[in-house]
Amino acid sequence: MDNLTAKQRRKNMQHIKNKDTLIELKLRKKLWNKGYRYRKNVNKLPGKPDIVLSKYKIAIFCDSEFFHGKDWDALKSRLEKSNNSEYWIKKISRNRQRDDEINKRLSFMGWTVVRFWGKEILTNSDECVSVIEDIIWSQKTNLDGSEMIDKEELL
Repeated sequence: MDNLTAKQRRKNMQHIKNKDTLIELKLRKKLWNKGYRYRKNVNKLPGKPDIVLSKYKIAIFCDSEFFHGKDWDALKSRLEKSNNSEYWIKKISRNRQRDDEINKRLSFMGWTVVRFWGKEILTNSDECVSVIEDIIWSQKTNLDGSEMIDKEELL
């Protein structure tokens, strides 16, 4: 049950950021300190990736656990018991579907797609950078770099 009034909930939702979030800033800082230069929120690419390493054709998304449906089966069962469950289940399901569509479009265009969960970035940012460096290394050794890396497989 929601403890906030409709007006309070609306105000909270309006203040949710969609770029320059804490998780993006942390990962970008780590990449920058390692010498990687990137572009932010490139709107010419599908999905407007949070971080783009153009030189290596890597598109990085920093996904929040709730809005992108981490552990979807468990989250969905919790949402079914909550207020406005129909809205949230539909919204998060569509977000997950859109994420898959974007991954496919970028992969088709020759980009490597990497998606990290927010908490993984906050707790294991060095490991996230290592994953990116592994992709770069594999591309430099002439392996095919146009693949999709799923955040579930990484961490």
